[in-house]
Amino acid sequence: MTGQAGNRRTVAVLAYDDMSAFETGIVTEVFGLPRPELDVPWYELTICAERPGPVRLVGGAALHTPYGLDTFAAAATLIVPGVPDVTADPAPDLVAALRRAHRRGARIMSICSGAFALAGAGLLDGLPATTHWRYADLLRRRYPGVEVDPDVLYVDQGAVLTSAGSAAGLDLCLHVVRQDHGATIANAVARRLVTPPHRDGGQAQFIETPMPADPDDDRIARSMTWAVAHLRRPITAATLAGQAHMSTRTYLRHFARCTGTSPIRWLINQRVQASLVLLETTDAPIEEIADTVGFATAVTYRHHFSRTMRTSPSAYRRAFRTRPLRAARDTDLGWP
Repeated sequence: MTGQAGNRRTVAVLAYDDMSAFETGIVTEVFGLPRPELDVPWYELTICAERPGPVRLVGGAALHTPYGLDTFAAAATLIVPGVPDVTADPAPDLVAALRRAHRRGARIMSICSGAFALAGAGLLDGLPATTHWRYADLLRRRYPGVEVDPDVLYVDQGAVLTSAGSAAGLDLCLHVVRQDHGATIANAVARRLVTPPHRDGGQAQFIETPMPADPDDDRIARSMTWAVAHLRRPITAATLAGQAHMSTRTYLRHFARCTGTSPIRWLINQRVQASLVLLETTDAPIEEIADTVGFATAVTYRHHFSRTMRTSPSAYRRAFRTRPLRAARDTDLGWP
């Protein structure tokens, strides 16, 4: 991990009365379960509350934690899930704990409306941030110094990270694992959770009333599965439409509705993501990696990699090289 103080593996998540267990469950699944099979130092998770003792959950259950804000503020990574009331200011003790952690260099994250707590502590002033699309306008009105982006799944500002609606917390947690341990480990965790290691599109695709289920969705999904298995081939929107047995125009419309993005943008991201494991675990030249994942030239690969990852392939390799290097193989990507 980078930019952390103290024991860099410690993670603390805040519990509060009348909370849903879902967001805490996301954090527990990613950071709390032991994962000895990954052979890397894993996280140490603590569930904290503003005051030690019982915490009521939605549905009548309760959890009990002996850990309060002192333990919360001392962690290397602090996570605030959705707040109980988006119209109320965060408690002064919580604000003090967040500010204390921020001053010493802790990584502070929010899930869904937890962004209101971070904003109330002044941690988002002048920064891009996100929250659930339902609360974006309210966050903007209450904290005009925050640059609210309602369309993305999460925003990483280094020491402060925010995510959108509840399920986007999983995207952010996997992003943090990817930062800390690299794409290979993040992909392994995602496979165990049976979730994509990286979702394309933002929450804009969820804002409008969803359309009724459409059998064409399955054809879109099958075409995407085919594309991931054949990234090295030249693939166009027409190619994918053919796999789905649709006209290109119809395919483009259904793809955008299903994913919130275009086929080509999605495909570029899949190729960049597929290249990460090769950068981490092989000594293959950039030109070879570009060809392996389906980019026509290394120049094109570098351009799209930089736009997606905010760094260069070579810099990423230096930062995330995780094991002795070897030659690249198609089987590294799960291809036959």
